[in-house]
Formats: sequence, C-alpha cells, structure tokens
Amino acid sequence: MFKTIAIVFGVLIAALLAYAASRPDSFRIERTARIEAPAAKVFPLIVDLHKWREWSPYEKKDPAMRRHFRGPARGEGAIYEWEGDENVGVGRMEIVEAAEPSRVRIRLDFFRPFEAHNTADFVLQEQGGATQVTWAMYGPSPFMAKLMQVFFSMDGMVGPDFEAGLANLKAMAER
Repeated sequence: MFKTIAIVFGVLIAALLAYAASRPDSFRIERTARIEAPAAKVFPLIVDLHKWREWSPYEKKDPAMRRHFRGPARGEGAIYEWEGDENVGVGRMEIVEAAEPSRVRIRLDFFRPFEAHNTADFVLQEQGGATQVTWAMYGPSPFMAKLMQVFFSMDGMVGPDFEAGLANLKAMAER
C-alpha cells in the first residue's frame, strides 16, 4: 500500500513539474487608463522617480520602506532603490529610456523576497487633450517562476496594483 501511494505521489509530482516546465518562457502584464490631461502633464509624473511616492501603489504597502535615489533627478540614468518589509521586498529600478512625452522604459531588479529581472514600460498616447497610458511589465519566466505560476497568477497578483497606480496617476494628473 505504501509503495502504491509513493508511486502515485511521485507521478503527480512529475506531472506537476512537467506542466510547469511547459509554461511560457516569458510573461507580460499590462493595464491601460485614459487620463483627461495632456501627455506633457502626465509624463513628468512618471519620468521623475521622486514623484512615484505620490501615486505608486507600492509606496502604500510599506510606508516605512527605506528609499535611495541616485543619478540624475529624472530621465535616463535615474535610479530608485528600496528596502522594505515582505510586501515590497528589496529592489532597484533604473530609467533606461525616456522619450518625452511618449515613453519611459525602466529596468526592474528585485532581490528579495525572490530575485527577478524585468522591464517596465509606460507608453503615453495623446488623444485630443487626453492621454492613454499603458503600464506594462514583462520579463523571463525561469523554472521557479513557472512553478509558482501553476498556483498563482502573475496577472492576478500584479494587475490590480497597476490598476490602482494608474487610478492614482489619473487623479494627480487631472487636478
């Protein structure tokens, strides 16, 4: 009996690992919001990492988080590092591209609670006095990430944060 249970358990574990291995090698999470303000008003709120404290949903998850800024105040080369509790972990982001007023690309490095290296894009498309802002994050899915995604949806975990951030950004820009 024990041998049968062990074999069934082993087959289930092997099936789980095989399923995880078959998952996509990359991920992409994306949300879009329409902001009733010109791109020239929205862009500075994104390209200046100091302004993120006013609209980013991650800032509210750990108000005691330690923050460090390096490089230029805004634009390419601006760096924001954080160290917080288990809700925000430890990480770093650097603006690697800033094309005013239409695009900001950020390299995201997470070190704790798990290591990951991703890219975030903000694309701003002006549409008559309003701006459509798309916030996307994408990157590789190594095996451990694939295994976690069997049980947890990355889109389900991060998507609501992006929606909250875009709503906060909208409220700031429309003032």
